Formats: sequence, C-alpha cells, structure tokens
Amino acid sequence: MRRSPITPARKTPTPEGVGTKIGIGTAGEAYVWKEVNSGDRLLAVDEVAERLGTGVRFIRRLISERRIRYVKVGKHVRIAESVLTAYIDASTVPTLREARSRFRKAA
Repeated sequence: MRRSPITPARKTPTPEGVGTKIGIGTAGEAYVWKEVNSGDRLLAVDEVAERLGTGVRFIRRLISERRIRYVKVGKHVRIAESVLTAYIDASTVPTLREARSRFRKAA
C-alpha cells in the first residue's frame, strides 16, 4: 500500500471583511491568514454579548452575516477587543447637533 506524502494546507487569503482564521495545517505547522493585533484580548461570544448588553443570539447573527470581524480558533469563535471597539465606533449615531454642524460651515 502506497502512502501519499503529507502536504501543508493551502494558504488562501480570506476576502476583506471576512473573519480571521487561525489553525493547524495538515503537516502540523500553524498558519495565519490575516493577523489581529497580538496585544488584544480575544473575547468569547458570551463576553461580547455581556459588554454590549445584548443576547448571545445577536452576536452570533452578526458573525454569521459577517458584519463583525472574528477569529476562529479551531471550532471556537473569538472577537478581539479592538474589533469590538471599532464596531461600536462605526455603529455610533451622531447627535443631531453634530450632524447639523457639518452642514452649516461657511466656505
């Protein structure tokens, strides 16, 4: 019986905006497709839900709709603190006063 040689998994980049994947190739070497800040703490889905004051189902929906960047460590899903902060900043609606001040500036 002939054995096939062990070849490493193909390293294909993920599309922009899709979550980061970290895993182990078939030959045992680690691969990272897209880096996250190494100083960031990775939060579990229930920790993110607690910080946002929402249910776990909402966070899972954000992940499944690819509306928030995430990291997959094996079968576990994690979200970096900087990603959560960026999501909150992007989702923050300005006050009416801030919105009006942009339009009233004279040239």
